[in-house]
Amino acid sequence: MAQLESHKREIDATGARLAYVAAEKRDGVWKPATYLDKHPISFPFLLDEDRSVTKAYGLHHMLGTDALNIAHPATLVIDREGTVRWIYRGENQHDRAPIEDVLKAVGEIPGGS
Repeated sequence: MAQLESHKREIDATGARLAYVAAEKRDGVWKPATYLDKHPISFPFLLDEDRSVTKAYGLHHMLGTDALNIAHPATLVIDREGTVRWIYRGENQHDRAPIEDVLKAVGEIPGGS
């Protein structure tokens, strides 16, 4: 999240809108509200408590050496019609999409973001 926060002006300039989605329960282990109190963000933060969004996009990570019933970290660029134009699926919990690739994908959406 911090990586994208530091590029807020660039993202806003494209006309794109950003939202974070976490495969986490409101009162889950990582306590999202507590985290956000300590690390405020400027974009909407949504919880996928039942993992339905995570599963719909093929990002659910049931079991791994670094994960249990969560999502692979991922970045999706979705156009105004709801079509996924670009996706980056991290291989582990520390693997994130390069910001340059995200901005490029947003810029390639026909007719603007």
